[in-house]
Amino acid sequence: MLIAGFPAGAWGTNCYVVAPAAGEECVIIDPGHQATEGVEDALKKHRLKPVAVVLTHGHIDHVASVVPVCGAHDVPAWIHPDDRYMMSDPEKGIGRSFGAQLLGELTVGEPSDVKELTDGARLKLAGLDFSVAHAPGHTKGSVTFQLPESAEVPSVFFSGDLLFAGSIGRTDLPGGSQDEMFESLARVCLPLDDSTVVLPGHNEHTTIGRERATNPYLRQVAAGQGADAPRRGM
Repeated sequence: MLIAGFPAGAWGTNCYVVAPAAGEECVIIDPGHQATEGVEDALKKHRLKPVAVVLTHGHIDHVASVVPVCGAHDVPAWIHPDDRYMMSDPEKGIGRSFGAQLLGELTVGEPSDVKELTDGARLKLAGLDFSVAHAPGHTKGSVTFQLPESAEVPSVFFSGDLLFAGSIGRTDLPGGSQDEMFESLARVCLPLDDSTVVLPGHNEHTTIGRERATNPYLRQVAAGQGADAPRRGM
């Protein structure tokens, strides 16, 4: 499997280009602010042809480059219906206090072809088989994507802004909920096998096994103490 990841734009959004191998079709995950150049470089370097863009949630730092990327390659964008409105009206997703600072001169809107994700869906794209899990908490429409284990590689879990190495996503933006975040961690993350690779992982990948042992949020959720876990804001 080929996974080419890079931090995009002012917010360092984790963007990924995923394919079975070089020279084949691929899927682009979370092309955020100023991600277009990085996406095109990865496509050229690995001789890849995109067939879809898939989005873990609708915040502008994850979707800012969706329109140019989808338009350049005539591919659809997949997003959960609860977050779809953010593509056209991102200020509602980040709040007015942040909107004036962050949006600037960004051109926002939907690509011509938008498809909606649902909990438990299976996306068979570019020879890959993504399992979709609705995981609200960071936003109402946050989702995760998981690729199954194979003989060559362990399962890979694209967590969006649900779970990071040693941390979790923030819950203080519109649509965020700490209670929903902990419920999603318990329902979506804890059942994963220890060897499951988690992306993003802050400069290197992590695994669910490592997070169970070291992540204070996941440890408290696993102990049934989600309501007492440390608060995650800025």
